[in-house]
Amino acid sequence: MDDDERTNGVKMQLMAWAGAAVLGVGAGTVTAVPASGQTAVVPAGATSSAAGVEPARLKSALDDVHRAGMPGLFAEVRADGQVWRGASGVADLKTGRPVAPGMLHRVGSLAKTFVAAAVLQQVEKGRVELDAPIGRYLPRLVPGERGKKITVRMLLNHTSGISEYLGVAFPSLQKFPSLPDMSPKSLDDNRFRRFTPRELIEMGLKVPAVGTPGAAPGVYANTNYLILGELLEKVTGTTAENYITRNVIERAGLRHTMFPTGPRIKGPHSRMYEAFFGLIDPPRDYSVYDMSWTGVGASLVSTVEDLNRFFGQLLAGRIVKPSSLAQMQRTGPVISQSGQKISYGLGLHVLEIPGCGTFWGNDGTVWGAQTETWIRADGRRGISVAMNLVRWNKMDSSGTPQRHPIDDALSALKRQALCGDADAPAANAS
Repeated sequence: MDDDERTNGVKMQLMAWAGAAVLGVGAGTVTAVPASGQTAVVPAGATSSAAGVEPARLKSALDDVHRAGMPGLFAEVRADGQVWRGASGVADLKTGRPVAPGMLHRVGSLAKTFVAAAVLQQVEKGRVELDAPIGRYLPRLVPGERGKKITVRMLLNHTSGISEYLGVAFPSLQKFPSLPDMSPKSLDDNRFRRFTPRELIEMGLKVPAVGTPGAAPGVYANTNYLILGELLEKVTGTTAENYITRNVIERAGLRHTMFPTGPRIKGPHSRMYEAFFGLIDPPRDYSVYDMSWTGVGASLVSTVEDLNRFFGQLLAGRIVKPSSLAQMQRTGPVISQSGQKISYGLGLHVLEIPGCGTFWGNDGTVWGAQTETWIRADGRRGISVAMNLVRWNKMDSSGTPQRHPIDDALSALKRQALCGDADAPAANAS
């Protein structure tokens, strides 16, 4: 299967599903309302002689994303010993309640980095081998030839060839990208449906494979990380969520990061608006939702402060050993669910900005929420940004999402945060 065939296959297989790297793939526009003025600059350890944050430029860039059509967004930027936190817009379109920098948010596939770190900890303990077949650990879950050929590493870097389960779980969206043949019915039907990880894994395994195990480019699939969650439970004797909480979240010193125990977020948060490329107009609030449909790989709730701290701790070698981090940073080509080719390692993306630096992190969406974190390789600059509208781009007659002003404004925000220069090359995350 060549690159074009694989890319076309992924597009036919629901390329824009939640939990993928879907920067700039969204739907609909929302009328802008006056921006919130909540910003703050606080010290973060010893200051550096190099330029730190530029509050006025960052606030202006944040407001520009809101004015372009994002109902509300909030961010934390760390640069050369300083921390800037800001918010713009509203958390609730009906009441006008403003967003705030410390709000909780569903972070989607950023959870995959937490899962990958947990698996690498088990590799360090000798309980898991990266290049061992998954059938050694879960012979009944992934049986036969697949279990023999697919390794733990292939699950982590999405080269297993296993398909996405979401097209089965959300049948009313199976005809994507043909909007006339779709409806949001299954999104509403599944709002309080309780899936089990094994149920979703079986859905993904029954769908025809999207590639040969180990082949490049890989094809992104949430199914891979549900299997890794089952692996963690097998080798640790507790649920993946419990293990990650104790050994990754608490180890990183995160105070506001958790797996949900029900459909509601417990704490201050924004409503989360899904438009699905104009299919849902006006965008619908899915902030109350049973997140079992994503499982351990994308259900995490966190804050932009905690995300910056976690990725900073990870890249500093404090969550896994430097040798394990090096494994996580071995990247290869993977076709994301937006149909784009990205550089993906073991739960980590790499972002290269010419003239600015190399950045590590992840991005993700769930219904109504999008989040990104990028930290420069030397740890000196980084951003976490959370947004409460996703899939804002409308599609043309061929099913191609059209560029929206939000895309350019978001790129400019990341450029300002990561490079400290609004004139630096564009910071596209995928």
